[in-house]
Amino acid sequence: MDLIVTTLRFIADSAIDVLPIAVFLFAFQRLVIGEPLANGKRIAVGFVFVVIGLGLFLEGLEGTLFPLGRLMAQQLTDPAFLYDVAGKAVADLVWQDYYWVYLFALAIGFSTTLAEPALIAVSMKANTVSGGAIGFWGLRVAVAIGVGIGVSLGCYRIITGLPLHYFVAAGYFVVILQTLVAPKIIVPLAYDSGGVTTSTVTVPLITALGLGLSEAVPGRSALLDGFGLVAFASLFPIISVLAYGQLAVLRKRVSDFEPDTRHPEKEY
Repeated sequence: MDLIVTTLRFIADSAIDVLPIAVFLFAFQRLVIGEPLANGKRIAVGFVFVVIGLGLFLEGLEGTLFPLGRLMAQQLTDPAFLYDVAGKAVADLVWQDYYWVYLFALAIGFSTTLAEPALIAVSMKANTVSGGAIGFWGLRVAVAIGVGIGVSLGCYRIITGLPLHYFVAAGYFVVILQTLVAPKIIVPLAYDSGGVTTSTVTVPLITALGLGLSEAVPGRSALLDGFGLVAFASLFPIISVLAYGQLAVLRKRVSDFEPDTRHPEKEY
């Protein structure tokens, strides 16, 4: 019964959030464009599905993903677990002793990104528009590697307590340097990749991981240290996709100078 009441509350909250958007779109269509909406009934049904879907999604976050992320962070930083792994008391631990946290963050960042619906959609469109020059799986894997590395590095920052802005500034400095030398065709897509990957699947899990980790590590604040992983997950895919474009160009240049065994008389 409590589950039903909570779910209905989330659906009602979602309806309140979506209502201004629906009112604006319908009013703009009617008053500015001056024409009725085509397939109005289908659009109205679609809005209903959106509201119900958002409510169920929020209930799912509260009931599964957030508790799961916190639980994993607490288990990986549990004093008994760390003592078994590192053989040290919690007060004597250094950042290297939390290597299971880094591996878990890398794995969870990589796997959730591969399952991200927004990234799948962008990868399909990029592959179609580029005529196959940008691989569907190549782009997804490149973004997933960037997210995994970013989340892992973000966990390192939480454990060490280093300032967030140092990492962000250094990361965007690397992005600027890469932008100057990367293929122009990949630059806009790389910048968009940082946004599309931080969506419905990735953000809830890594946010829960950051909050759980900051609560479990002695001397850390959930408010000051628990947030910031999303910034890493948005930044490092840009770096990895730009690197993906640079490697593709380098590979093409190398293949252009490989001897053609089928036509030995061919000169380069």
